[in-house]
Amino acid sequence: MKNDVIKILRSWMQKDGLMNSTENLINWIGAMNQSVIVHVKESVMRPNEYWYFNENKGRIENKRKEFFSIQGIQYQKSGLALYEQPIIVQPEIGFLGIICKEFDGIMYFLMQAKVEPGNVNGVQISPTIQATKSNFQCVHGGKLPEYFSYFENSKKYTIIFDQVQSEQGMRFYKKRNRNIMIKVDEEIEIKPNFQWMTLGQIKELMKIDNLVNMDTRTVLACIPFSTYHYDDIELSAFATNMCNDKLFHSIFTANIQDGIELVYNYLNSKKMFLDVTSKLVKLQDLQAWEVTDKGISCNEKANFDIRFYDIEISGREVRFWKQPLVRAAGKGIFGLMVCLHEGMFEYLVAVRQEIGAFDSVEIGPTIFCESVTWEEPDWIETMFHERLARKEGVLFDSLFSEEGGRFYHEQNRNIIMEIEYIEPQSLPEGYFWMSYSSLNGLIQINNCLNIQLRNLLSIIDIQ
Repeated sequence: MKNDVIKILRSWMQKDGLMNSTENLINWIGAMNQSVIVHVKESVMRPNEYWYFNENKGRIENKRKEFFSIQGIQYQKSGLALYEQPIIVQPEIGFLGIICKEFDGIMYFLMQAKVEPGNVNGVQISPTIQATKSNFQCVHGGKLPEYFSYFENSKKYTIIFDQVQSEQGMRFYKKRNRNIMIKVDEEIEIKPNFQWMTLGQIKELMKIDNLVNMDTRTVLACIPFSTYHYDDIELSAFATNMCNDKLFHSIFTANIQDGIELVYNYLNSKKMFLDVTSKLVKLQDLQAWEVTDKGISCNEKANFDIRFYDIEISGREVRFWKQPLVRAAGKGIFGLMVCLHEGMFEYLVAVRQEIGAFDSVEIGPTIFCESVTWEEPDWIETMFHERLARKEGVLFDSLFSEEGGRFYHEQNRNIIMEIEYIEPQSLPEGYFWMSYSSLNGLIQINNCLNIQLRNLLSIIDIQ
């Protein structure tokens, strides 16, 4: 397994693949956008349609009780509601999986060009498989997702990792997906909307707004680089002039235990003693929200509403359908601060509570700022926004889409920013410095790092 991870590291260093040039991959996506038919139009709920408002149960659902429903949720303390909103309830665990294969000592990833109804730009680069349980059980009457058999029979192949990870806790109720990567040695038929890419190429494509989708990012973040000890000979083969030497060694030589005990103790104490609980309620019980034939809207400021859409996408198992999508009110900002401390890079993370999170709290990025916020920023957040306004220390700044199967045109700004080291005792409660190795180690434990932090870690590049 260690040798496979080293081949993935070689793939990271390969910014232009031997199978396909990066320019050709961009052109391939552009050509698909020209050929695929996508029509998404706001609509309304009508009587006797597939999706409807079940007033007795107080939720929007479909007639087959499949895929997902939309219900109400409340934060409660001592029985009193503190905050409320609609939330997607999708209890089934789906597959987010990537097939990889070695070519000439370099690992390549089989990536899919996929259109989701809520995508802001049509085609995005997705994992090999991106499927809910309802998808691979064919409840829509279509065929099995391409390459599903490889993941259904994953024990026949080399499993690079296999993790159950959380989804957005402010939009989903306890939603998780199986993030998995498998290595195959046999010949694979490449379908028209799939291509082999190196990890380095995918990192390059992440620099283009909204091109690499959320599901690809969360899967790549799970690669267990820090599980193994690398000797100097192995590392020296990669420490070239093309590589950020300090960042490279911070990723592959830092102690995986650095900072873990303190953060894990804090995280578990929050889970154990949290006195605020989440409770599912009927949509009619949400005081500030209203259900109409157009969807669900709030009569106060809110980060999103829910609307119905008529959808047509060519090349799908079902070409025409209608469904609800969460529509964001604006763009959020997710930021990860990094510093160089004693010759190694460290990342400033924060333990955060989310209304629908599986374990209530997870480790998140430094900055978790939706378009509408009611809380006063602490001094870390204030410093971040002041520096961002001056473009001070910004290492990465790009727009990424959220998952287009449930969210309509939702984009968030993802930023990595270098700052000076701050003594831990000076940080606000819940903030911690951690090494990449420690964070990568915690990803191997289910439901520790939230999806926003995993996405930001997937952006980090050593070149």
